[in-house]
Amino acid sequence: MNPAKFIREVRQEVGKVVWPTRKETMVSTTMVLILVVIAAMFFWFIDSIISASVRAILGIGI
Repeated sequence: MNPAKFIREVRQEVGKVVWPTRKETMVSTTMVLILVVIAAMFFWFIDSIISASVRAILGIGI
């Protein structure tokens, strides 16, 4: 393929892209951060339960 033709086609395709607005980007970023915090808290809670269970089964700890 001709490199110049490739560049023209890439520019045409980039022109078709619908870029998100600043507000859409901020809302999406906020939602991702909130879901990451919720997931972290969930896994911390589950890990604490499993850790306590293993300690109780093995008789380790207080």
